Amino acid sequence: MGLEQGVIDRLIACVGKDGLRQGEAVTLRDPGTDHDNLKSGLMVLLRSTEEVSRVVAACNEVGIAIVPQGGRTGLAGACRTRPGEVILALDRMNAIEDMDVPGRTVVVQAGCTLGRLAEACAESGLSPGIDLGARGSCTIGGLVSTNAGGMEAFRFGTMRQRVLGLEGVFADGTIVTDLSRVKKANTGYDVKQLLIGSEGTLGVVTRASLELVPAPGPTALALVACAGTSTAVTLLHRLQSIPGVRLWRAELMWRNHFEVTARDLKLDRLLELAATPLYVLYEVAAPTQHDADIALEGALSLALEEGLIADALLASSERERRDFWRVREEWSVDRVYPGGLWFDVSAPISRLSEYAEALVGRVKARDPELDIYFIGHLADGNLHVTVNSKRPIKDRYEEIAPLVYDGLEAMGGAFSAEHGIGLEKRDALAKIGPAGKLVVMRRLKMALDPKNIMNPGKVMEPFA
Repeated sequence: MGLEQGVIDRLIACVGKDGLRQGEAVTLRDPGTDHDNLKSGLMVLLRSTEEVSRVVAACNEVGIAIVPQGGRTGLAGACRTRPGEVILALDRMNAIEDMDVPGRTVVVQAGCTLGRLAEACAESGLSPGIDLGARGSCTIGGLVSTNAGGMEAFRFGTMRQRVLGLEGVFADGTIVTDLSRVKKANTGYDVKQLLIGSEGTLGVVTRASLELVPAPGPTALALVACAGTSTAVTLLHRLQSIPGVRLWRAELMWRNHFEVTARDLKLDRLLELAATPLYVLYEVAAPTQHDADIALEGALSLALEEGLIADALLASSERERRDFWRVREEWSVDRVYPGGLWFDVSAPISRLSEYAEALVGRVKARDPELDIYFIGHLADGNLHVTVNSKRPIKDRYEEIAPLVYDGLEAMGGAFSAEHGIGLEKRDALAKIGPAGKLVVMRRLKMALDPKNIMNPGKVMEPFA
């Protein structure tokens, strides 16, 4: 059911005719990772925080639900919409407003993509301190709203640690501008933390002040065949302890993911690596390319002599670097076996193997025809788990999810690591989330959004 013309006219009064899209003008856009993202068929394109405030206040007054959207790259269903809801698109709010190079901070609008920000930072020898495969389309507002992690989180933290200050709009249209650019700012309640990771259920992020880090400089990259997670972690710690060298990334993948992806991408040379249970991409940074190459080669040579690893390939060209990263970042498993289930969990790195083996056992006991594929971020224990079969199994999520989540909380892990809760994990949060935490979350939601217009039904069950 769509919105009444009176409501649409009111939205046009807030943003002008050019700021409103309906019907095919919305549905013909790229929906991103979920076909239901644009199902509402009504989108408002914002150009300023003041416009966001006017639209949110108008929707709140008449009780119309709104769903903030960035690059629509989320994997937990937080951007799904229904007819009768209003999409708040922040595409036009994409300016990099002020970069303080000496202070290593930047103020950026929510619609700016991570890739564009990274390119701008690189010109001054800096980096946002976060990177992920969707860098070309994911936006800063979306990263903040989902508390995104990525490949560098073990060094620089998730978005919660990257954010120094925020500007946001709450459900009644109130604008809170706290764009602090310092780490030490004890000025009362830290309101920005209410928006970070809230997935648009408490307010809309419009601008962010971020801490930047020095760019890595020259790096060396190797694809390493490891016998298991324990040896992979041992090599990880060695690389972290080399003087003058920084371990920049450590990305792992189990053999079945590696083989399926390499074959799908026709990267046959990579399949010549020794057959081992898992493979890790180790990337180190150093002041010069020579230093980076020598450090990585030396560490790998010693590891080979000791039998710590079975084989390794060092990237010797940009093409090889791209190929190595493609075999980690491409979703070939889903192309080859469509209709699988994705999960995003984390476990202590000392217990990754224990968790993975137990999960495979549970799933195979339930159905021997199911296959489990693991990739992830070795240094912080974040695993991306895909369960697939020769036929689509999307209808088995409720059956499989408890098998994936079993034991994680007890070992100090988490059933949701970096993708957020959205709709997909809402029931899991209600079942296994700490009871006291859920009570406080609901109180916050009811206090800040009493009419339940802010991305209703995401993260927590809707309330009347």
